[in-house]
Amino acid sequence: MSDIVIRPVAATERAQWEPLWLGYLAFYEKSVPAVVTDFTWARVVEGREIEALIAWEGQRALGLVQYLLHPSTWNMGGNVYLQDLFVVPEARGKRIGRRLIAAVAEASKAKGAGVLYWQTEEFNGTARRLYERVAKRAPFVRYNIEL
Repeated sequence: MSDIVIRPVAATERAQWEPLWLGYLAFYEKSVPAVVTDFTWARVVEGREIEALIAWEGQRALGLVQYLLHPSTWNMGGNVYLQDLFVVPEARGKRIGRRLIAAVAEASKAKGAGVLYWQTEEFNGTARRLYERVAKRAPFVRYNIEL
């Protein structure tokens, strides 16, 4: 296997970012209107609200993580929410997901964040096994109100 390089997505890399984003949505059997994808891309490229890293093997984009820093009432540095994590199926098992999480943790620590957190669907056993190895499971239950 070639070296995997993880770095922030560049404004010229939408053609590589978008298949990863759409693959992530497809995995969860979700879709968003094209205008939402365009808006998400614009926010990623701006890099102030949402940040994104891509895992590369040569010229091939294999994984994507998107995250955001938000204020917290429990610390002064804020917390980081890892919102989206996706690795193409043929690259799973190469520790890319673990490396993407580690890269977000490193960037979050550099920003002075207090906590990095994320969630996943209960059915996603493969991801949950990884998460149990790299993080401590939080004792919280999430509730939603669709608006």
